[in-house]
Amino acid sequence: MSYIDGFVIAVPKANKQKFVDHANTADRLFVEMGAIRVIECWADDVPEGKTTDFCMAVKAEADEDVVFSWIEWPDKETRDKCYAVMMDPDNKDPRMDQEKNPMPFDGKRMIWGGFTPVVDMKGD
Repeated sequence: MSYIDGFVIAVPKANKQKFVDHANTADRLFVEMGAIRVIECWADDVPEGKTTDFCMAVKAEADEDVVFSWIEWPDKETRDKCYAVMMDPDNKDPRMDQEKNPMPFDGKRMIWGGFTPVVDMKGD
């Protein structure tokens, strides 16, 4: 069964196109290194909660929107190999160079993690 990395971040509304450009550049690397697909979703219908919600989770400011993203991998081993290469200080891929492709959001407020699917249901 596949393996999923999930992400929730707050991105300044003014940086929407910068985010899309950043994602298009960086996400190609994930696909080249084995990801089945990468989905980046800009908030459209994200309700305010009473106890918690997406905006509270990433401490989104009034001028920010929430982005919900995931990477689907064929397995955890492929994902781990990709991340090992990306974290290698000798990796010179410019797509991961923060000076050449800076994150247009505060990475300290990003929520992320790896998940093993327990239900994978598809329609006809």
